[in-house]
Amino acid sequence: MDAAESTVSAGVREMCSRVNATAQSFERAAATLERTAQLRISREALRQIVESDGRLALRLSEAGELAADWKAKDCQGPDGESLIYLSSDGFMVPLVTAAEKQKRRKQVLDQRRRCGKKRRALTRMKPGADQRYKEFKAVAFYDHEMEHRLISVTRGNCQAAGRLMRRDALRIGFGSADYRVGNIDGGPWILGQVKQRRMPMTATGLDFYHLSENVHKARRAIFGEEDPAGKEWTGASLHTVKHEGYKSLWERLLELRKNTRGPARRKAADGLLHYVSDRRDMIRYPEFLAHGWQIGSGPMESQCRVLPDRVKGPGKRWDADNAEAVMALEALHQSRQWPAYWRALLH
Repeated sequence: MDAAESTVSAGVREMCSRVNATAQSFERAAATLERTAQLRISREALRQIVESDGRLALRLSEAGELAADWKAKDCQGPDGESLIYLSSDGFMVPLVTAAEKQKRRKQVLDQRRRCGKKRRALTRMKPGADQRYKEFKAVAFYDHEMEHRLISVTRGNCQAAGRLMRRDALRIGFGSADYRVGNIDGGPWILGQVKQRRMPMTATGLDFYHLSENVHKARRAIFGEEDPAGKEWTGASLHTVKHEGYKSLWERLLELRKNTRGPARRKAADGLLHYVSDRRDMIRYPEFLAHGWQIGSGPMESQCRVLPDRVKGPGKRWDADNAEAVMALEALHQSRQWPAYWRALLH
């Protein structure tokens, strides 16, 4: 990072990061810079600049030097009182395995031997991943209109995501809002971290879309794909849970299980019963709708598509730390902290 700062200006670094964010590869980003800004820079140099800035962004965020310029109490809800949402989720990122690294290193060494010229020794090879895909995690705080938002990303486990929750909550004064609402997809680790980190939640709800997915999955197993009776039952069940709550849905599911025949169909009915029962404290749609709160985690799902967009695609493989660094820059952009980051480099 020190070497990059001494030879490349902050303005050029910002151009590299901006162009890379929407490019399909570092090679295309370098070509775009040369064509549009007459800035000739190699693919490898551009990669090093972008990844080093991403790592710097992570360090500055960890140190609290990129704090949001808003507080939870500033986030207005539909009823005029302050309202802040918390959500978290995971997504898969393609990584370079140890076997792939060994294969690449062998190819490079073979090319060097055929060349016959003396070359500088290769740098030490970083250890590869043990799997081709690993789950990264994101944490999001946002208001009702998405005017204020704070997005963080980590390659760590659920404990690392929990630490981000706690860290960012303290920085925005999460507890100062009148209402603090969680919208999550029902993943046990997310709710576990909310409880473990003692987040001062007013209410935590199950994303309605994920509930409906599980209801439709059971419907297809029990009634079949196109059975009108199954579709009618599903529509009525989702309307019931949205406007009457958990108890009414539970009664409908028990009735369905009672009238279901066949081991495979009963297994599907039992699976839906267990799914709903395990999340009964989060099925609070009538309460949420009465307050005007969102009942879906759409903003979080959107972040799980946007954050890894640059690192996904045919043939792309990453070291975990480099992928995290690239996504950290996108998280800055999504949090509207991009200008603050580049201003910080000039002081």
